[in-house]
Amino acid sequence: MTATVQHHRRKKTTGFDIAIVILLIVLSAIFLYPLIVTLSTSISDPAVMNSRQVWLLPYGFSIEAYKTLLNGSEILQYYLNTIVYAGCGTVIMLVCTAMLAYPLTYQTFALRKPLTALLLITMFFGGGLVPSYLNIQMLGMRDTIWAMILPGAISAYNVVVFRTFFKGIPDSLAESATIDGAGHFRVLFSIILPLSKALLATFTLFSVVGYWNDYMSALLYLDSESKFPIQLFLRKILNSMRMDDIADYSMLTQLQRVNTSTVQNAAIIITIVPILCVYPFLQKHFAKGVLIGSVKG
Repeated sequence: MTATVQHHRRKKTTGFDIAIVILLIVLSAIFLYPLIVTLSTSISDPAVMNSRQVWLLPYGFSIEAYKTLLNGSEILQYYLNTIVYAGCGTVIMLVCTAMLAYPLTYQTFALRKPLTALLLITMFFGGGLVPSYLNIQMLGMRDTIWAMILPGAISAYNVVVFRTFFKGIPDSLAESATIDGAGHFRVLFSIILPLSKALLATFTLFSVVGYWNDYMSALLYLDSESKFPIQLFLRKILNSMRMDDIADYSMLTQLQRVNTSTVQNAAIIITIVPILCVYPFLQKHFAKGVLIGSVKG
């Protein structure tokens, strides 16, 4: 009887709980406000926007800015390039990171300590911008897809987190597979990685966002406009809206038919929408995977 009453007794709400809820609501509003203003500005009536500024809700409704940006196949090429960079780069990153982290989990691996030391050194000391540029140029990767993908294929932090997670998987699983005749590649790809879905989903999201927002690599290593990612398209739009930048006269003439701020904000929305669409599918794994490596496995 008493146990039943205690089970159904509601938890008493304290002033601290209310304060936490209010604080979270305020923080959420602060984080969402710039996105809401950007979206509202992009769909506002250009004629009204010439004399007003959006603070929350749009003035009127118009998708003229989106029509202007999406008119033609140029933006589709930028989107395709970015999808290729993000997709191929993420797959290569996951495979290379897993294959490097897996042998580091074995105490019997002869090169375990030297490789770990080299990885830790790269976490604290970087080569710098100029040496990286010269390295890409000497390897013949400048103005190629590989200049956007390979520099981010291996990260010391990712390897350490992968290794920590792999150590938490029971050794008996790998030992049983080895007794049955499985090699290390079979153990890694058939046992270890299927048990690491939360880890893979989390770092897939991190990698896709990183490649999608990679602006500096494209600016440094790419010369052909046909290979530009979506971030350089956004830069091109913002620069073309300035009257003193007439390098691309056709773009300038087309964009100035609508309000400057609506086009700029529409370009920002077009750039971030794909990432916002991908996140919900990985959210269930992200909640678990974000804490991976925070405690010793």
